[in-house]
Amino acid sequence: MASTIAFFFLGLILLSASSSGLAAREPFACDPKDATTRTLPFCQVSLPIPQRVNDLIGRLSLQEKVKLLISGAAAVPRLGIKGYEWWSEALHGVSNVGPGTKFGGDFPGATSFPQVITTASSFNATLWEAIGRAKKYLLPALNIIHPLAVIFLKETDMAQVVSDEARAMYNGGTAGLTYWSPNVNIFRDPRWGRGQETPGEDPVLSGKYAASYVRGLQGSDGDRLKVAASCKHFTAYDLDNWNGVDRFHFNAKVSKQDIEDTFDVPFRMCVMEGKVASVMCSYNQVNGVPTCADPNILKRTIRGEWRLNGYIVSDCDSVGVYYDTQHFTSTPEEAAADAIRAGLDLDCGPFLGLHTESAVQRGLLSEIDINNALVNTLTVQMRLGMFDGEPSSQPYGHLGPKDVCTPDHQELALEAARQGIVLLKNQGPSLPLSHIRHRTVAVIGPNSDVTVTMIGNYAGIACGYTTPLQGIGRYARTIHQQGCKDVACADDQLFGAAIDASRQADATILVMGLDQSIEAEALDRAGLLLPGRQQELVSKVSMASKGPTILVLMSGGPIDVAFAKNDPRIAAIIWAGYPGQAGGTAIADILFGTSNPGGKLPMTWYPQEYITNLPMTEMAMRPSQSKRYPGRTYRFYKGPVVYPFGHGMSYTNFVHTVANAPTVVAVPLDGRHGSINATISGKAIKVTHAKCNRLTLGVQVDVKNVGSKDGAHTLLVFSTPPAGHWAPHKQLVAFEKVHVPAGAQQRVGINIHVCKYLSVVDRSGTRRIPLGEHNIHIGGTKHSVSLHAATLGVIKS
Repeated sequence: MASTIAFFFLGLILLSASSSGLAAREPFACDPKDATTRTLPFCQVSLPIPQRVNDLIGRLSLQEKVKLLISGAAAVPRLGIKGYEWWSEALHGVSNVGPGTKFGGDFPGATSFPQVITTASSFNATLWEAIGRAKKYLLPALNIIHPLAVIFLKETDMAQVVSDEARAMYNGGTAGLTYWSPNVNIFRDPRWGRGQETPGEDPVLSGKYAASYVRGLQGSDGDRLKVAASCKHFTAYDLDNWNGVDRFHFNAKVSKQDIEDTFDVPFRMCVMEGKVASVMCSYNQVNGVPTCADPNILKRTIRGEWRLNGYIVSDCDSVGVYYDTQHFTSTPEEAAADAIRAGLDLDCGPFLGLHTESAVQRGLLSEIDINNALVNTLTVQMRLGMFDGEPSSQPYGHLGPKDVCTPDHQELALEAARQGIVLLKNQGPSLPLSHIRHRTVAVIGPNSDVTVTMIGNYAGIACGYTTPLQGIGRYARTIHQQGCKDVACADDQLFGAAIDASRQADATILVMGLDQSIEAEALDRAGLLLPGRQQELVSKVSMASKGPTILVLMSGGPIDVAFAKNDPRIAAIIWAGYPGQAGGTAIADILFGTSNPGGKLPMTWYPQEYITNLPMTEMAMRPSQSKRYPGRTYRFYKGPVVYPFGHGMSYTNFVHTVANAPTVVAVPLDGRHGSINATISGKAIKVTHAKCNRLTLGVQVDVKNVGSKDGAHTLLVFSTPPAGHWAPHKQLVAFEKVHVPAGAQQRVGINIHVCKYLSVVDRSGTRRIPLGEHNIHIGGTKHSVSLHAATLGVIKS
């Protein structure tokens, strides 16, 4: 830890030294030194934003307007407006994937948190918000490796950190304020190369992650924005390049039922609960229509039903893709007109800039349509303060290089990695390792000494790295052998040295798994097994090892490691995901017990046989016996698994008791929808016919730590609805993170919104509340509650 802390402070000193020469960013618009524009109404901060936006649009020519419809928006010099690049990324830290952000000079890097799939494994919504938006938080002593006091980070949140660093870089002229993150698509198929970017396979988990991270990024200053987030890729996008089918050509055939109860849920929560400032439409078609040209999903759903307060942007060159590749329209002008009329406000790429003016000239589009799009983009820019003059005089104008890669931010990245690591197997138990009994450790594997692998994709340049080898080296003397040249592990040339190392050590740690050469954007996996000869290396090393053999896996997607799960010579298995810049420290802290693992899997780990004869292109969530179709995710698939959704062990043991919960809940009906018989159909009530406002099911659960170690525990609350073809066999309805000292007990209150989380979706896509007995499952504890219809809501205990 000492070397890591020294690196933190060295970086801070260097950044602080360089910040003294930082040139202040010039105003994007409305420069107070510009006498020509500073008095114009759109520059008057005292006026309402809608009035300012309308004034600005009224001053623009058609040609100027068209040049503002693309991500590389042109300057309008006569009005004192500079050009702006909309495309920046901040999936798990400020990234340089988009052209809007550049590292170098005063900003050599930014804090790189674990990949989203890893952070989601913490099931800690407070942490997710924290990463986006930084405040001072509980780190009283950096020499305390794992202060349990920061488990819940009540005074900070992860997205908060990212937004501080983003604003600092904007002030320094090296980044924008519009970040096209997070990715909240459902991890539907385990082979998807971008599953690592998502919060997993459950729509409620993904939606809660989306809302938390967005709130952290955007801040809580009323209608003003710290940065503007964007939830992507809407909708039913979860295939990149599989078996000759790519995302640019794919037509996702999706039922109304699956759209409503699975694919759209995270986006709805992102917009309605997170108040996101943007949604990005995807490359693929849905039921024959490109998402970026579909008014039903852009205008009617996102902006109409969900009331998006922001702009809709295309995935990069999506409009060009549906013209050039999908041949959805006959001319480029028709493609441009279709997109804007459907509700698209901004094109990532040049297409709208090239073809929109001629679309107007041909009568396919009106200038009013363009004005409507600009209202949405310019409003977001004004909410960000981009038309308020000097950035240095604005609320976040004080942020600079000293606020990037701070010790606090890097410690939060480490804490996020600790919380996201999942203990899959612990035979004996064999973990944690002992400082006394395991003085010499063999560290083996293609991921044992990696850096960039740990940050996954859509990352930037990290502040610094601690590799697994370096982290383990803080606890024990290490013997290092790679075993495989890389994760492809094409041959056994390095096996011998690895086997010899395991014979010499008191314990052997194999760090195996995947990287971006196996799973990535534009690269879906062919199978679920460890690549190449990795499995052979693991088995041969475990047979030779003098002490316990521990398998550590880095990956975004699930891996079929049934061989290791069932092998008694492999004492323990840990999944680290892609754990970010401090991943090596976090892995070592878990292995040696400085931290107690508390992560849970956010996706099912299937056996290789699951994908046999299962096309990625088949979108149905529900199983079909007649088609021998297994169904997808834990909600619908009932077959064998390697590890189930929600699996994760601890170094202690927790027991649950339902202390208080109702047994009957009356669902009040809205009398405006006619008779009760008309409202209730098939023993279920339409959600739109119920009075949902304060209809919650309150459950009090006692969590007791019956082990010998303090620990953080995730309460996963599932519901099994009454039997019926509408319903999943179970679904996540709530989760809470609680820290319980050894021997102690904590009472946790859980409120389940009946209309949101106990409802199901029928085949027509209508959300209904099933009447009858719902079973609530918390660990091994079950509680039954009966829902019935009533004209007045009554809850009985």
